[in-house]
Amino acid sequence: MTDPTPPSARARAPRVHGTVRVVGAGLLGASIGHALSALGVDVALDDTSPAQLRLAVDYGAGRRAAADDDPTLIVVAVPPDVTADVIERELTRFPRAVVTDVASVKLEPLHILRDRGVDLTHYIGSHPLAGRERGGAIAARADIFIGRPWVVCRDGETPASDLALVEALALDLGAMPIEMSPEDHDRSVALVSHVPQLVASLLAGRFVDAPEGSLGLAGQGVRDTTRIAASAPELWVQILGANATPVVDVLDALAADLRDVADALRSPDAPGARRAVADTIRRGNEGVERLPGKHGQNRRFEQVVVMVDDTPGQLGRLFGELGELDVNVEDLRLEHSPGAQFGLAEISVVPGAVRRAVEGLESRGWKIASTTND
Repeated sequence: MTDPTPPSARARAPRVHGTVRVVGAGLLGASIGHALSALGVDVALDDTSPAQLRLAVDYGAGRRAAADDDPTLIVVAVPPDVTADVIERELTRFPRAVVTDVASVKLEPLHILRDRGVDLTHYIGSHPLAGRERGGAIAARADIFIGRPWVVCRDGETPASDLALVEALALDLGAMPIEMSPEDHDRSVALVSHVPQLVASLLAGRFVDAPEGSLGLAGQGVRDTTRIAASAPELWVQILGANATPVVDVLDALAADLRDVADALRSPDAPGARRAVADTIRRGNEGVERLPGKHGQNRRFEQVVVMVDDTPGQLGRLFGELGELDVNVEDLRLEHSPGAQFGLAEISVVPGAVRRAVEGLESRGWKIASTTND
């Protein structure tokens, strides 16, 4: 069995101490278990599904929880509709432990717990902005948190030592801790996560009755736009229901924007119509420019598109020769040409490396399809 943890992670000493109990052995819970176990941390896994638990243990995400465990930290990684119940149970069962959760909505479980009168002194809500389209323990990876934000929602009563332990967890997993209020967190994820999921799903839903000939023209742009449409409906019903108000606010604003551009295109020759469309595209340019790049940096990269034969070993050879040219690949997208025996590898590099990459690859026989500056 292959160890899913990078060697660099396995070499670091852990910041967290004692036993970490992870409740929920799905994608996030098992991924946390993999990363901590690789650092030598004692990870005790628990899950209501015996099959899910066995799978996570078999893959090395931790051991089965024992009745006499005395955890220092508890991570609740269960579906949103039971998050509050499990947090309450864990706080009651282990009153000395710090309890955090990784649910993608923070305000609803907090309100439920407060309404029940639960002592939340040792509870800190958190949320790693990480994941995959596939779920479950079999899809878990220790590296999905590396370079990703990890929101930590503290309040005025949070002990400093408890806060430090949750932040240590994020740092051990390679994430970047960011303090936010639950309200700010839920508004933020509505904009950058929850509404994008709906937009991708709505657009992909248009494909259901589309002619096969139309879908045969699909390129990388539409695949990028709809990639997350493959997500699990059961989970998203819970997430969107728990964060409905901020999501509706963004949807209403987006619907108004759609109406404006649709009205402009109904009469494209009318005065101001072309400007309205151009302003829509330009505003999108400005918005994309505000998105952080690799590892959260506001650093822009150039793209070099290379034609790659659809035969074994070609992509590895391309990466190897880029390494010989001292060109670091910051990002990669692959697109296969329908009916053709080659694909297009769009490689993101720092601007100063474009010329070196193009000239070096061409001298080695590679065909460059385009660059950002073309």
